[in-house]
Amino acid sequence: MFDHLRKRHWLSVLLLTLCPSTAFAQLTIFACEPEWAALTRALAGDEAKVYSATTDQQDPHHIQARPSLIAKVRRADLLVCTGAELEVGWLPLLLRKAGNAKVQPGQVGYFMATDHVSMLEKPTVLDRSLGDIHAAGNPHVHLDPYRMQQVAIALVSSLVKIDPSNEKDYQENLRTFTLEWRSAISQWEKQAERLQGKRIVVNHNNWVYLERWLGLERLAVLEARPGLAPSSSHLSEVLTQLSANPAEMILLAGYQNDKPALWLSKKTGLRVVSLPFSPSSEENLIHWFNRLLQPLLKADS
Repeated sequence: MFDHLRKRHWLSVLLLTLCPSTAFAQLTIFACEPEWAALTRALAGDEAKVYSATTDQQDPHHIQARPSLIAKVRRADLLVCTGAELEVGWLPLLLRKAGNAKVQPGQVGYFMATDHVSMLEKPTVLDRSLGDIHAAGNPHVHLDPYRMQQVAIALVSSLVKIDPSNEKDYQENLRTFTLEWRSAISQWEKQAERLQGKRIVVNHNNWVYLERWLGLERLAVLEARPGLAPSSSHLSEVLTQLSANPAEMILLAGYQNDKPALWLSKKTGLRVVSLPFSPSSEENLIHWFNRLLQPLLKADS
């Protein structure tokens, strides 16, 4: 009798091991950039394991489709990326090599943030000789907290479609995120009031959403063509331009080459302000936005 009961017990354990309940299965999510990894962690909570393909010290335009990334995409239930051709140099290859039907374009597991917000600076002429041109517009929408909120709403909708059994948790996480995010926006905007109208030079044209949000005025871009190192002749033109219409600071992302900015700073006395373009590993979005604003506020003090 006891032997029979023991056999039934071990059979039950074996069946649970071989056929785990989907209610306890953790989603596997592949984020292309740290900002989307951070947002996904905030919204998915304990229901998902989130991996970021890039770090805050990498240019998301130029990533190698390494075998380790292919393996991560192959196991993913959801892909969360910027889109608008930001990852065009490496993401299509990852998707093709991984062969994961769940995260291919058109599937619910394929989520591009820029599909869910309006885009700025859509080019009127598409000519690749002009540099790194994005046909849909400037893709760096994560630098606008209002667009980030729109992406959050859309992302929760995708999470619910993929994992409806945990809809209540996802919606609750969205409510918590929204309350905290709106409160943070209010504080940031009060802190940054004095930045409105500040004249800036940028290394690469990737700050447009931050500029629009904070009311910064961009006077010049150090790159003559997007994504291409500035020539000495172009830097001389910028210097002449600033002699007639002075700026107040030079902005660049922490991962970018600072030599052109330092050259211009030496010639003009302008302060170079290095900003964290993305959150660091495991950093939440509010903490990152605080770090993003502090150097600007300090440069203006």
